[in-house]
Amino acid sequence: MKKIKYLTIVLTIIAASLYTTSCKDDFAEVNTNPTSVTSGNPSYLFAQAILEFEPQGYLYWFYNASEIFQWVQTAVSTGSVTSTLANGAPAQSFKSIDVLKYANELKYVRSEMPEEESAKYAKYAAAIDVLCVYMGIFDTDFTGDISYTEAAQAAHGGTLTPKYDRVEDLYSLWLKNLDDDMKTLTAKTGQIYPAQDPVYAGDTEKWAKLANSLKLKIAARLIIQNRNRALEIAKEVVDSPVGVISEEADDFLFNKAISAIGDNDSNNQDYVYHWENDILQTVGGSETMIDFLVKNRDPRVRFIFKKNQWSSEVVQLFLDDEKKAKDIPHFIRENMVTETDGDGVDRFKEWKEPGEPWVRYYGLPLDFDAAHKAAEFGDWFNYTVRSQYDSNHTYRPYSTFQTEMLQGRIDFTYPSVPEETPAQDAEDVPWWGMYMTSAEVNLYLAEFKLLGATLSETADAYFNKALKASVKSYDKLAAKNKIPYYGTTYGHDSNEKPIDLVDGEIETMMANKDYQLTDDKTLNLEKVYLQQIIHFSLQPIDQYTTARRSGIPIAGSSLFPRKIYTEVPVTKIPRRMALNQPSPTDLMHDILINSYKAQGLSVGSGDILNTERLWQDKGAPQWGQGPLGN
Repeated sequence: MKKIKYLTIVLTIIAASLYTTSCKDDFAEVNTNPTSVTSGNPSYLFAQAILEFEPQGYLYWFYNASEIFQWVQTAVSTGSVTSTLANGAPAQSFKSIDVLKYANELKYVRSEMPEEESAKYAKYAAAIDVLCVYMGIFDTDFTGDISYTEAAQAAHGGTLTPKYDRVEDLYSLWLKNLDDDMKTLTAKTGQIYPAQDPVYAGDTEKWAKLANSLKLKIAARLIIQNRNRALEIAKEVVDSPVGVISEEADDFLFNKAISAIGDNDSNNQDYVYHWENDILQTVGGSETMIDFLVKNRDPRVRFIFKKNQWSSEVVQLFLDDEKKAKDIPHFIRENMVTETDGDGVDRFKEWKEPGEPWVRYYGLPLDFDAAHKAAEFGDWFNYTVRSQYDSNHTYRPYSTFQTEMLQGRIDFTYPSVPEETPAQDAEDVPWWGMYMTSAEVNLYLAEFKLLGATLSETADAYFNKALKASVKSYDKLAAKNKIPYYGTTYGHDSNEKPIDLVDGEIETMMANKDYQLTDDKTLNLEKVYLQQIIHFSLQPIDQYTTARRSGIPIAGSSLFPRKIYTEVPVTKIPRRMALNQPSPTDLMHDILINSYKAQGLSVGSGDILNTERLWQDKGAPQWGQGPLGN
């Protein structure tokens, strides 16, 4: 049975009223009159908005991520692909509200100040608004129309039943807001720079670059409905003197805190380390995904997925036992070189090219119901029998998702052999998250250039920048999060190698034709979209949105083919999350029902999750079809 960390999700739009009281309590503790302090509330609200900024919460990773990976075919359940593929996943509660309430509270606090004093905090408001837009894009990717313009205002006279805004209207609003935010953030007036800023340390010009870059995220979502406008936005972004996220120092990649106040406070612990409960433990990388990355010597395979547990030491353990030797998975055996000693026992000699660490990454087959076809796929799925040495030692032969890129409180135990004390990494590591980087920016620009945007550089130039930046971002994140095998081999196996990025690896990767653009525009677009999907491995909703609007992976592709199932055709694979019937006593009941009807959406799951599409997805290619109208 799945473990749920939170039994209920409570969404409140009046919680903002509590924070002013909290601020007063803080002032009381230091014996200071709160009426004489005018800068406390804005600083607090800004810091708290960043703390609550969490577009990808626990339930999202618990429920939605594993489904998304299977729909896009980058990962697969360790139980193999089955008809549950068509079941859909529940839509999560709106996340933008978590930050929007602080934006509205700051607006109120500033309205109570003298005009000259209020103006000093304009940059605080602009930076929080950038976070709101980011979260709003996330929400609309999930469920379409959302409450936004009237939401989180009840504490100061607003409604308890905010209207639902249309996605297309929100895109227009956010584009305008981001333009305004950029002007405010780059103004050279006497404003106060945001304090307590773990993102950019008060550098508002970098916040402005983030705002400008976010416009590309919206443009990508307009490609199907209004391509001309999307390409115009791309040109506006590139021509803006504000600039974009263009180097590692500009990346929206940060951690919120390095320690928690009150070790017994689970919320504080989550802010620092992310969640304690497991996620994605039953998800392995797909054979298509991992084979593509390994074949092209893409270092990101080591940061997205875990090494399997078959070190050369484990291989030798099985070789030493004649009865167990036959249980070495065939795909592992194909990558090893052995020699027979004087007693007739096979001895592990070395790994075949490309050697460690590449030979430790294997994906699960995407074939339908493969777990129940032992003769064909038993080496992968029946590992608890075939890869079990004794009751205490079972070795997983395939690569699972690298969960320590998402959680800082996971203990790693090195795969040891009997009578060996296993090495263990039980250190809690403050978690670093990746939200938007120069890789994402340049992949969008490469796409828009191929689609006809008038931009300053070639698609090839943007593409090459993106590939380098993506690998470096993943390597940085892996180092910060101290994932298994980063910087260490644990000292048990002389053939083991760490997973750190090595000089020259990026150049080796980019020398492969799969990572180079040519004169074939259609193939180039496929390569760009595929790299977007790979880069978004830690942002599943972005991966899903990219696959949904592009039709990538393409069925029959020679690059990264989509597996087509006769049992579950592509017309049954969900293109949105499932909506629940609101309770009759819910104050928002009628508004929700009317919003669903206006969008042409029904509650529940089934085929409707493919046929009833969100506004931004209407007219987009079907799964596996590839880009339309190139």
